[in-house]
Amino acid sequence: MLQSLTVSNIVLIEQMTLQFGVGLTVLTGETGAGKSILLDALGLALGSRANFDLIRNNADEAQVTASFALAADHPANIRLDEAGIITDEMLILRRRLKRDGKSNASINDVPVSLGLLREIGDMLVEIQGQFEGRGLLDVATHVRLLDKAAGHADKLAKLGSGWNGWQKARRNLSKAKQELDRARAEEEWLRDAVEQLDILSPNLGEETSLTVQREMLSNVRRIGEGLAIAEDAILGESGVQMLLGKACTALERVAPLAGGGLDQALIAMERANAELTEASSDISRATHELEADPSRLQEVDDRLHELRQQARKHGCKVDELPDVHTRLAESLADLDDSTVALAGLIEKERQWRDYYSKMAKIIADNRRAAAVKLDAAVMDELTPLKLENAEFVTVITPLTEAQWGPLGMDHVRFEATTNKGLKAGPIERIASGGELARFLLAMKVALEESDAGRTLIFDEVDSGVGGAVAAAVGERLLRLGNGVQTLVVTHSPQVAAKGLHHLRITKTTSNTGVISCTEPLNNTARTEEIARMLAGEEITPEARAAAGALMER
Repeated sequence: MLQSLTVSNIVLIEQMTLQFGVGLTVLTGETGAGKSILLDALGLALGSRANFDLIRNNADEAQVTASFALAADHPANIRLDEAGIITDEMLILRRRLKRDGKSNASINDVPVSLGLLREIGDMLVEIQGQFEGRGLLDVATHVRLLDKAAGHADKLAKLGSGWNGWQKARRNLSKAKQELDRARAEEEWLRDAVEQLDILSPNLGEETSLTVQREMLSNVRRIGEGLAIAEDAILGESGVQMLLGKACTALERVAPLAGGGLDQALIAMERANAELTEASSDISRATHELEADPSRLQEVDDRLHELRQQARKHGCKVDELPDVHTRLAESLADLDDSTVALAGLIEKERQWRDYYSKMAKIIADNRRAAAVKLDAAVMDELTPLKLENAEFVTVITPLTEAQWGPLGMDHVRFEATTNKGLKAGPIERIASGGELARFLLAMKVALEESDAGRTLIFDEVDSGVGGAVAAAVGERLLRLGNGVQTLVVTHSPQVAAKGLHHLRITKTTSNTGVISCTEPLNNTARTEEIARMLAGEEITPEARAAAGALMER
């Protein structure tokens, strides 16, 4: 609820603070006193585009502050919490315009963008007939208003859930397709790489082993020559083993004569002979192996070359090839599995789309049924408001698939014509001034506005009408005020008499020039003001009596 409005240096207003209450508040005053200026000032605080011509002459800057009392769960508080702005029971919107063309905005003294200020302002106040593209003139609000008339919030929640589920499924499917496409592009290379590694079958530590073998095989001639020399030295006619055998025979003959003194020597020589025998066997075996496979060096060279070539191909060390082999084989297996998984994602996306489409159709049918009732309700309100030749129609058209969203597949627009037989069109283009304001009033009443979190403001809703029509306007404003704080700028005594609160705007001359002032009126002052509105400058007893009668009614 709007609690107060403070305006400084806006056109005729030098300094003014207004307090507002619940229900219907009327603002009256002579033409040019500054009533519309107040709405211009409030529009600034709500995020309207800056008009620097509003800055009062001889002032360097203008400032407007609007204070609101809100419930903790009000959408504005929730949005500001998302923006990181601390809120409490009081919300303060402030706008400052400077003569140099600069402006700034704040909420609860935290600097904010004009976009956020306007977004919050639209949640707090709806000014009908004053600002283009706001309130009912904002086509984006029409679908939500029709949904409110349809009363299918539970189905809208399901529709939104269906939309979110479908979009998530679409994103998952798109990502999987992209990944699969990338994998498919590499599939031929991947299969070839795995096949080559399958054939090669690399083993951990193989490079070291092959390097040792290659070193040996590269020196086979030198090794063979050494083995031959060693073998001859051991087994030749004058070799060590032949001489050792002769020595052992000699010792065996004389050992009994030495009384056991040569026993240990004989044992040692026999042990040496056994070691020489084993060494000669190893030399013989090594010699045989060298001669058994003369092409082994080429095989080792070829194996090392292939291992190292594969390592370069995969950008790794030779000892890492077994892990690379395993990883690539798993990727190939995953590629086959992805085809199966993709089919599952396609099915899931289809199911969510079908669910969303089903709920969207239910919503669309509900909207069309509600539109018929809404059109009839608005038409019922038009005749008492002296718009008997006007027509109102809710136009519902299908959106293209690219335009579908969480609110469904429909575009909703309220259209009207003020003359029978003419084609209906956007409301703001077919009416002006009081007609537009009364049309919007009729729509508000028909929509049974009961959003206590927003303030409704009507400007010139009674323009060009009087008598019974003005009374009808006042009755409808009072009905709205019973459910939501409502303000109306009026020239009609019939409308002014319906207010629970009455503010009078006057224009006076001071040392600083012409200024606009506003004062709250008690019952006596209200009678005088309404009598002035009835009689003009000279207030007669009859006018006072008529004013009293209007207030009683």
